[in-house]
Amino acid sequence: MSALPSVIVPARRNIFASGLASHRALFERIHALQDDVERAAELMTQTLRRGRKLLLMGNGGSAADCQHLAAEFTGRFQHERRPLAALALTTDTSALTCIGNDYGFEHVFARQLQGLAQPGDCVIGISTSGRSPNVLRALDKARELGLTTIGLSGRDGGEMRALCDLCLVVPHADTARIQEAHIFIGHSWCALVEQALAEDA
Repeated sequence: MSALPSVIVPARRNIFASGLASHRALFERIHALQDDVERAAELMTQTLRRGRKLLLMGNGGSAADCQHLAAEFTGRFQHERRPLAALALTTDTSALTCIGNDYGFEHVFARQLQGLAQPGDCVIGISTSGRSPNVLRALDKARELGLTTIGLSGRDGGEMRALCDLCLVVPHADTARIQEAHIFIGHSWCALVEQALAEDA
């Protein structure tokens, strides 16, 4: 006997349809971010050309996006090429719990930046609200260290906007839709950086 349901409840079908409609509407609107997407990719490309690295940070789903994008850079995205220096500051559970326990969770990224960042590095903060205290503190530290800072946010951009050299704000209030746009933007960055570095070769 099949375990698949024979009838789809209309209310559940509406969840999918309304979500898809919302997604499509947002993706029509984020076309306005294209110039800033390309500017951010150029900042990343310049960083990598100088032999420096990308440092990514975020919480929850944004942490997963950081790890996803760092993997695309150090592995490959669409084309065979040299590995690119990208590090997600969300992966070392010993560092995260040590710093969180000893200094407070708001310090987990700033403390890592202070120890790992070098002049010329590029810091990428991802927060759907633009208000994550640990991301904001780290962006402030990055500015203090003279690093390039890029933000990826949503809603009104929050306090993150004032702490970044360039901040891309997805014009939506729903976290799920913002995250969908974020990973699309992140994949666009990967493609743009790969293309630019391939042209150098």
